Amino acid sequence: MTQPTTPSEKPFEADFAREGDTGDGGDAVRRRAGSGESSRASRHWWDRNADEYQDEHGAFLGDDRFVWGPEGLDEADARLLGDPAGLAGRRVLEIGAGAAQCSRWLAGRGARPVALDISFRQLQHSRRIDDGRGAPPIPVVQADAAVLPFADGSFHLACSAYGAVPFSADTARLMREVHRVLRPGGRWVFSVTHPIRWAFPDEPGPEGLTAISSYFDRRPYVEQDDRGRAVYVEHHRTLGDRVRELVAAGFRLLDLVEPEWPDRLDQEWGGWSPLRGRLLPGTAIFVSTRE
Repeated sequence: MTQPTTPSEKPFEADFAREGDTGDGGDAVRRRAGSGESSRASRHWWDRNADEYQDEHGAFLGDDRFVWGPEGLDEADARLLGDPAGLAGRRVLEIGAGAAQCSRWLAGRGARPVALDISFRQLQHSRRIDDGRGAPPIPVVQADAAVLPFADGSFHLACSAYGAVPFSADTARLMREVHRVLRPGGRWVFSVTHPIRWAFPDEPGPEGLTAISSYFDRRPYVEQDDRGRAVYVEHHRTLGDRVRELVAAGFRLLDLVEPEWPDRLDQEWGGWSPLRGRLLPGTAIFVSTRE
């Protein structure tokens, strides 16, 4: 999404393509940001903004809905993790879970999910939802997705809906970690902003339809304070980069899903809009299996 923006305009993640003023005394730039800096920025940003995020987007996300992106593609319809009837008893790791809405949907189909997020405040919202429903709490873990605190072969499936992957500086390592904790044959399905969006301004109107940046510029987008410290970091990879990372980690790509914008959806979120959604892909979903 283009700058300036506000935290409430980051419904899933951001696909920033332009430098500018963050509106809080700092600026937004494209520069290098390592793993430590990226992780710290993500943890603090989501802890600060989790309340506003859940207030603004909670109705769309639901308490127990598994939605893959702003287009509203539901796992109940897409079945990218397989037949919902086959989820019963399966151990599933949700990475970048936020308030664990997807995990709650999985639990409702008999799966045994674990929701992982780097933000403690996001996980507190998971407990809030569980308490309000009077349901057994979803097991949650606070950790960095590139350093998963689980034994080898702990899970049958892993998934992430706009979580963790774009915020990690070392996604090749993240892919290897997911491969490690999955059992042979286990699926790893994750969605991110479609990489092509990084070439365009994140504007919902016609101004968002003209490419202004190189698709091949892999420098991360960084919001930094007036002392140059990163407060928000997001990393860009091309489609080819993602495929190569998966294959190098030992996965086999089964599908690349690019959801179309549905006619019924007229909501705008930052740079996601009916206009752009009908002309440009907004989400890429990678469906892979552990060899």
